Amino acid sequence: MARGDLTDEQWTLIEPHLPIAAVGPIPDLRKHFNAVMWRFRVGSPWRDLPQEYGPWQSAYDRFRIWAGQGVLQHLMEAVIAEAAARDQTDMGLVSVDSATARAHHHAAGMVLAPEELAVLEAAVAAEKGAARRDKSRKTGGTGTTHVSSGDGSADGTAPA
Repeated sequence: MARGDLTDEQWTLIEPHLPIAAVGPIPDLRKHFNAVMWRFRVGSPWRDLPQEYGPWQSAYDRFRIWAGQGVLQHLMEAVIAEAAARDQTDMGLVSVDSATARAHHHAAGMVLAPEELAVLEAAVAAEKGAARRDKSRKTGGTGTTHVSSGDGSADGTAPA
């Protein structure tokens, strides 16, 4: 067993939540799970998986199947529920960093009545129009700018 691999006690909690193959138990299930855990703990590419975990393609394929079937999500929820049942949860260890869990502003979940939404959209459109008008005032309204040479002439030419 490599450093960081699951202990027998941990494996007895996890194994019942992992699916078995159509033909029966997967012989290397624990090895594949440890390989997935190693890969995400270390952050290396799949191809750098140590030989003790077997071919990297097998571990990657198993991970892809588990992720696609929602097995890992179910496992996480089951382990959290088991820890809560044992009164072993410590929410002081939970941390969300906005640099890694950034949501798009449309995902804020704000629900508006249709008439409120129409008023807000009209206000945004008016604000955009005001910004355009302010921008045209700064350039003199004609789209051209006049540059002075500093000698008093408005068009930048020196007196003859």
